[in-house]
Order: sequence, then C-alpha cells, then structure tokens
Amino acid sequence: MGNIRILKTIQKLPGGMMVVPLLMGAFINTFFPNALKIGSFTTALFANTAVATLVGFQIFCIGANLRIKQTPEVIKRGGVLLISKWLAGALLGFVVYKIFGRSGIFGVSVLAIVCSVTGANGSLNLALMGEYGEPIDQAAQSIENIHDGPFLALLTLGATGLANIPLLSLFAAIFPLLLGFILGNLDYDFTDMFKSGINMVIPFIGFALGAGINFNGIFKAGIGGLVLTFMVFVIGGGFAILGDRLINKRPGYAGAAIASAAGNTMASPAAVALVDPSYKPYVASATIQIGAAVIITAILVPFLVDWIAKKYGCPKFDRERLARNGV
Repeated sequence: MGNIRILKTIQKLPGGMMVVPLLMGAFINTFFPNALKIGSFTTALFANTAVATLVGFQIFCIGANLRIKQTPEVIKRGGVLLISKWLAGALLGFVVYKIFGRSGIFGVSVLAIVCSVTGANGSLNLALMGEYGEPIDQAAQSIENIHDGPFLALLTLGATGLANIPLLSLFAAIFPLLLGFILGNLDYDFTDMFKSGINMVIPFIGFALGAGINFNGIFKAGIGGLVLTFMVFVIGGGFAILGDRLINKRPGYAGAAIASAAGNTMASPAAVALVDPSYKPYVASATIQIGAAVIITAILVPFLVDWIAKKYGCPKFDRERLARNGV
C-alpha cells in the first residue's frame, strides 16, 4: 500500500495540525456525543477533559526550553498582549454602555462583551504558538493566563472590591512552566528530552478542544452570537495585533493567536451576576452568545495567524525558508 501522505496534506492547511483535529473532535461531539465517553484510556486521552492534562504537559515542555535570560522578554510579550486584549473589551464595553445601556446592541449585552472580548483561548494560543512561534511566545501564556475566569470581567465592570482572586489557582497554572524551567536550566539534557513534546501534543490538544464544541451552539446564539464573534475577532484581535506589532515590535502572529473567545469565559456571566445581581437578566443570552464566539473564533483564528505569519513573518516560515536554502 502506497504512502498517502496525510500528514503533509494537513500541514499545508493554515494551522492544520490544530484545526483538522479540532473539527474532527467537534464533529464527533456534535453528532456522536457519547462516543468519547466510553471510559478508560480513550476518554482519558480524547475527551474534552483531557485538555488540562495535555496543556499542562505542553507548558512543562515549554518551561524546559526557556532560558533565564529570556524571562524579561516573556513578561513583556505576555503583558502587552494581556493588556491589549483587556483594553479592547473594557473600552468597547464602556462605549456600548454609555450609548445603549446594559442591554447593549443587536441583543449583545455589555456583560457578554466584557466577559468575552477581554479573554482569549489559552489552549488554542499555545497550540498555534507551538506551530508558528517560539518558546518565548508560548511561555508568555503564563502571563496571559490572567485572562482566564471572571477576574478581568469583574475588574472592568467596577466590581473589584468584591472579587476573590484565587492566587493558589494562578500558581497552579504556572507551576508546570516553573518546574520545566528549573529542570531545563539545571541540566540542558532535559531541554533536549522535552523539546519535541511541545509540538507533539498539538493535534491531541486540538481534538480534545473540539470534543467540547457542539456546532448547534452557533445556531442557538443567532445574530447576537455573530455580532459578538465580530467584536472578539476583529476588535479584540485588532487591539492585540496592534499591541504586538507597535509595542512588542513583533510580526503580529502572537496577537492574532489571541483573537479568540475562551471556553471557560462561558461561566463568567454567571460569576459576575453572583457579585452584582443586576446583571442576572443578561446571563442566559450572554452565555449562549459566548459559546458561539468560542466555536467560530476557534475555527477562524488559525487562518488569521497563518495570514499574518505569511505577510509579516514568523519562526515557522523562517525555518522552512532556511531548510529550502539548505542552511
């Protein structure tokens, strides 16, 4: 039987190693939702619950490939992207509130805007940076993890006095990176050992992410879901790309990689309403709309990253160019 070259075909697609497995996982979860819940190693490796473990392993491998001298650059890149995306959501939410009130525009409430635009899909970002970026770009996710959860939404909505910042959870999110960082700097053999792990888990992360996506969510959200997706992808992503290019002086592919909505921010509207019950009437619609934005941006973002990378450059294409030239 001849060599079908499936891998080469997938790699030719924008973000193919992430997108193709993601779509496969989403297809199975939408039409055969119980197929990945049969238990044992199948569920452990392929179900949506595997995302945390796979990303944790990838973060550890990233840490093992990070050098002490690179730490300031990690903080700078991650900090700029974090603030850029947060500003996009904060400013957009403020403007919409001042003009239209809490109910927002086109059925998209201020609650939905702030919860979704200020955040980003960290797992998607890590996978894309594994394909297009370099270890510094991936390590910057440790700073961007502040996007996760309702903290930034509460901060933006003026409820910070009542916010409970789970410092232990934040430490738990960066501990694999720190452990890998320590081992990799104590013994460079660990760096060599775990280097391949960064990219090896990308298709598994993509599939597990897809296993948590149901295509029906796009239709349930209606026009509001599409409007919110536009806000996340164009406005939030636009701010992040500008911050990456103008402040970080980078090509912009890392900014494009966070032009997404994070799945865990679907819980943020309910969390905000617990702190400020006046937002409770908007929780149901905001949750559904954010779900639609999560699905659509997970599909669109890899294509945006690929376009930005081809236009302005990235380590992936630099490596391919050198290989073609025999360097």
